[in-house]
Amino acid sequence: MTSWWHRLRRLARALVRRDALERELAAEVQLHVALETEERMRVRGVDQVEARRQALVAFGGIARFTEEHRDARGVRWLEETVQDARYAARSLRRSLTFTTSSVLVLALGIGSTTAVFSAVNTVLFDARYERLVVIVQQLSPTSVGTLSAVDFRAIEEQQRSFSDVGAVRWGEAGVSAGGEPERVRIGTATSGFFRALGVRPRHGRSIEPADEVVGAPRVALVSQASAVRRLGSDTSAVGRSVNVDGIAHTVIGVLPAGVHELAGVRAEVWPVLQLAHPTRRGPFGMRVIGRLRDEATMAGATRDLATVTDRIFETWDPASRGGTVRLTPVPMRAEVLGNAKTMLALFAGAVGLVLLIAVANVASLMLVRAVGRMREIHLRAVLGASRARLVRLIVTESVLLSLIGAVAGFVLGALGLRALIELGPRLPNLSSAQLDLRAVCFASAVALLAGVIVGAYPVALLLRRQAAGALQGGDRTIGAGRATHGARSVFVVAQFALALPLLAIAGLLLNSFVRMQRVDPGFDPSRLLTIRVSLPAGQYPADSDVARYWSRAIPTLADVPGVVTVGLGSSMPPDDHGSSLNNFDLIDHPVAPGTAQPMSPWPTVNAAYFGALALPLLDGRLFTPADTGASAPVVVVSRSWARRFYPEGNAVGRTLISGGCVECPRTTVIGVVGDARYDGLDGATDAVYSPLSEGAPRDLNIFVRTTTSPLEVGGRLRIALRAVDPSVPLDDMATMDDRLYASIAQPRHWTTLLGSFAAAALVLAAVGIFGMLSYTVSSRRREIGVRVALGARRHAVVGLVVRRGMAHALIGIACGLGAALVGTRWMSASLFGVSATDPVTLAAVSALLLGAAFVACWLPARRAAAIDPLEAMRAE
Repeated sequence: MTSWWHRLRRLARALVRRDALERELAAEVQLHVALETEERMRVRGVDQVEARRQALVAFGGIARFTEEHRDARGVRWLEETVQDARYAARSLRRSLTFTTSSVLVLALGIGSTTAVFSAVNTVLFDARYERLVVIVQQLSPTSVGTLSAVDFRAIEEQQRSFSDVGAVRWGEAGVSAGGEPERVRIGTATSGFFRALGVRPRHGRSIEPADEVVGAPRVALVSQASAVRRLGSDTSAVGRSVNVDGIAHTVIGVLPAGVHELAGVRAEVWPVLQLAHPTRRGPFGMRVIGRLRDEATMAGATRDLATVTDRIFETWDPASRGGTVRLTPVPMRAEVLGNAKTMLALFAGAVGLVLLIAVANVASLMLVRAVGRMREIHLRAVLGASRARLVRLIVTESVLLSLIGAVAGFVLGALGLRALIELGPRLPNLSSAQLDLRAVCFASAVALLAGVIVGAYPVALLLRRQAAGALQGGDRTIGAGRATHGARSVFVVAQFALALPLLAIAGLLLNSFVRMQRVDPGFDPSRLLTIRVSLPAGQYPADSDVARYWSRAIPTLADVPGVVTVGLGSSMPPDDHGSSLNNFDLIDHPVAPGTAQPMSPWPTVNAAYFGALALPLLDGRLFTPADTGASAPVVVVSRSWARRFYPEGNAVGRTLISGGCVECPRTTVIGVVGDARYDGLDGATDAVYSPLSEGAPRDLNIFVRTTTSPLEVGGRLRIALRAVDPSVPLDDMATMDDRLYASIAQPRHWTTLLGSFAAAALVLAAVGIFGMLSYTVSSRRREIGVRVALGARRHAVVGLVVRRGMAHALIGIACGLGAALVGTRWMSASLFGVSATDPVTLAAVSALLLGAAFVACWLPARRAAAIDPLEAMRAE
């Protein structure tokens, strides 16, 4: 290090002295020109301009020589650079194996980095999220809920912190534009929702406050894709009519292309939300968003909403006054992304590790190649090539290789980003992601810097040796020093140290995913067909109309051959997404005043629902036809709910207050059934079931237990429902096995993506150690040949090479384990049934990495053991 510092200081002093010399030469020439000018003015009597011209002519040879010398030096430097580039291109073309492998590795690192960082930048740092908040109902420090119409109107009228406030409800509905209705995602929203988000239609106008008045003509916005598919084109869609659940809506605007999701709500059609005057605080299920004023802060908005909360409870829920429940603003980015934010950070870190491993791998290959050219470098030095010329010669090849890899990485990044959008997890705004040139430049700069450093390394070796001595020493002394082997070893150890944390993350996610797949959903999914049905409000405006439809549909379905049981339910396990949550209070265990009441999934079902899902009756009874809206309210609870609130047993016969309605009749528990999951396979299993009555919802799910394959019966069921009413959309039909598979799509996507990067890191690390040992075997052929000639056994030679490689792998794995124990703690919330420091997973990935290292060591070892001593000595 000290010698390098002294060399740099001498180089700096030399450059300073050269510049000073050139300045002195220029000053001396100018002085002579000035003296000659004065002499000609005094002796010949000419003016100053003419005298200076004559003086310059007199000194033209010197001046011209000086300028030509400088010009030639600049032109020669440029010509030499071009020559170096051409020579580097020819050299890389002659070594196609090295060039192709290096470019592919660099392209993989740069392409994956640019694709992932472009996606992360779009999702996490979207400027549209700035100053936007989601207003939630903070039930406890760890639990939040949605808002009601009462909450939204109070916020809209009383708040002072937001420039715009809007609300949205989301779900699915039957949508048609003159043809057969389709079940699609809709977002019913107010005008403030679009103003707060700053979204303006591409064609037409947005929803306005006048459209929200109850009784005003129904209007809707549509996505650009929906307008083209249903209405012919986006330019002619405005003014056309679409039916949403049988109610005609006039299309007043078409959203910009690519806008499929707003504030975390994905929808094709956006009808206006018209809120009637509420009679109670519930029901909930509404997302309210606001845009902070320029002068407002989150702390001020929190205090503002606390005042609004007190006024709401004063009027609508006096029992909750002064309690822990509060309306609270949450940054929209955090609320919409949820746990995906942690996964995106892990994903970005994973591709960063892959980039570093790729750079280390290519650096190792470059070093091996450059050291192999040490004899050429020494020969050039002996023939008079300057140090700067030698540095430029080697570095030019490295830079050219890095630039080719960067171009290939740019193309691969564009393809990878498109694949990530199409096949990756569904994240907000991911569909609008564009390739980020900053990420491309950063990744390319990392690769370029590595190329420059590694390319200059052989010249650094040259400065430490005598060129003549190296030439006399032969090939075996060139590049075979301890420093060279040490540099290659550092690269190999670094690759293993970087690969292990990535493998650990992928292993933990895989372990978590496998455990989630093995979770018992609580019901029997085999031979169970599910159909989502949404009755159009236009054809079924009253509760009696809804009941009349189901009184015709259920017997018709039950008569279909192959059908065993037909159940109805408002929730679709295992992913109800909280749409049926309800709060309650136990009569014999009431919560303290001001404390949030407990909440549970609260599906509305018929008596056959439990038989269709094969949920066993454990205590009490199930619903009967006598359990209607006219009778005393009753519920059936799950086993987990009974154990949670009545651990001593005897939940049957207990009474509770439903939905916070103190004046309503008490609800009685009449039965306990087996557990079913409604909040994901990793969610809780407590649930409360209420019976279907005259007030049955228009959106229900049909559960059909069959004697044969559900797909065989599905066509007959569709025909039967069409016979009841052909206007009801029936496009959402699937087996329960398929729905269970789809419920774990998000963790499956993350596991697959991170697993693919972990596999790439494993291959790169194995290639790195294979390349190092292959070069070691090649450079030590004579030594190995002598060992074999002196009686060394083949297995001893194999053991020598394998021990050397495995030692590097073990050091890298030890360093990587330390990093993994620290890094994996960040993903604890994303795991299911496994610890972030699970010793079995860490041991498994370490063993996998060691196995890959052993294979990569064994192949060069076999080649070393096969060396013929006579050929090795003859080659020397």
